[in-house]
Amino acid sequence: MTEPALSTPADELLRPTRGDYELEERSSLRRVAGLSTELADVTEVEYRQLRLERVVLVGVWTEGTAEQARASLEELARLAETAGSQVLDGLVQRRSRPDPATYIGSGKVDELRDAVQDAGADTVICDGELSPGQLRQLEEKLKVKVIDRTALILDIFAQHARSKDGKAQVELAQLSYLLPRLRGWGEALSRQVGGRAAGGVGIGGRGPGETKIELDRRRIRNRMAKLRREISGMKQVRETQRAVRRRHDVPSVAIVGYTNAGKSSLLNALTDAGVLVENALFATLDPTTRRTTTSDGRTYTLTDTVGFVRHLPHQLVEAFRSTLEETGDADLLVHVVDASDPLPEDQIKAVRQVLVEIGEQHGSMGRELLVVNKTDAAGDLQLARLRHLLPDAVFVSARTGDGIALLRERIADLLPTPEVEVDLLLPYVQGSLVARVHAEGEVLSEEHTADGTRMRARVGAELATTVLPYALVGAPEERGS
Repeated sequence: MTEPALSTPADELLRPTRGDYELEERSSLRRVAGLSTELADVTEVEYRQLRLERVVLVGVWTEGTAEQARASLEELARLAETAGSQVLDGLVQRRSRPDPATYIGSGKVDELRDAVQDAGADTVICDGELSPGQLRQLEEKLKVKVIDRTALILDIFAQHARSKDGKAQVELAQLSYLLPRLRGWGEALSRQVGGRAAGGVGIGGRGPGETKIELDRRRIRNRMAKLRREISGMKQVRETQRAVRRRHDVPSVAIVGYTNAGKSSLLNALTDAGVLVENALFATLDPTTRRTTTSDGRTYTLTDTVGFVRHLPHQLVEAFRSTLEETGDADLLVHVVDASDPLPEDQIKAVRQVLVEIGEQHGSMGRELLVVNKTDAAGDLQLARLRHLLPDAVFVSARTGDGIALLRERIADLLPTPEVEVDLLLPYVQGSLVARVHAEGEVLSEEHTADGTRMRARVGAELATTVLPYALVGAPEERGS
């Protein structure tokens, strides 16, 4: 009977990671094409679960260049494909501002209806957030389901949320979006009259004095209040974890950037985290934190955060505020930029705008390191332009590994160094303290003597208090004599 072969390094590399399993699970169930979602009577719809299939896109170009308007619609197409739909056509109208009644002009609505009928589409996606009135008017005129950019992003978030925290935050954002858009007519209304006012209606004609839509709104508000309490409780857990890291003087680095810029790939390249990597928008919703070390032995944490996008719905910013607070407590923000994107400067602007919205004025604090990723997918002319535009950025390719070593060095240089310098003689029985000094501090010199381990190091305030009983007293020349 032969013995089983031992695992080789090659076997270890081929072993699937947690991210591989998540990617396989995410790809195993897709939406089935051909199931119509066309609405027979859109006026009776109060709440619809999004099932996107064959879609037509429409946008309003109000500012910026034609290239920016085209890039925005192309991004909307990628969002729709990420949600599981097939994009058939796209239209853009040049206007000073969206039409208050139908988002696009009345003539454009007729043109859009013809395009929808010719393409056989069952859904129209608007590149903007529609008011309840605009949504109702468009559905009545087009006779197909109409959703906006906000609802599309919320649908993607609902598909990709995995943790309890992420699901609660997505549900809160969905309910915040749904609440002002509830509506009902005819059979959807409960009876409001009571007493003799019921007249000839008879028994059963007296209602609770509250319409069905009012009941739905009250239930949604109660559910939102419960979700906020749950998210607040989860926030306390994260704050406790961050407090432990701060108490042990472990620096933290947050990876931020535009969606699909390669943040998760960069985390894997720096820490071998094995998290999910997918060429899709908003593939990562739940933050992942991994511990790693610098070349000189200092320990720090890296956190992969949710990606940002142009016109990120304010409901998501509010719901994910507690998760995004990880960026506020970080000692360094690694801002990842997609080198292959045609307008990377617009990505940088959008990310910084969202960071300002969540209260992080990081631009003036000097805690940002720009990292241009996907250099292997960008042309030489584009890279030369970016090097001129972003002279202080680090250019890397998380897929090939180019520039990762330089990025590690830049991160180590920008991390805060411990403030207290100590000179210690630690007995050999205090090996745990020696290990803590190595892990949390910066060792300047180390020597093994007959009495114990002699160390000069820079450490944080909390660790300096812990090792105070073993500090050598007096000037260095006096201690040497």
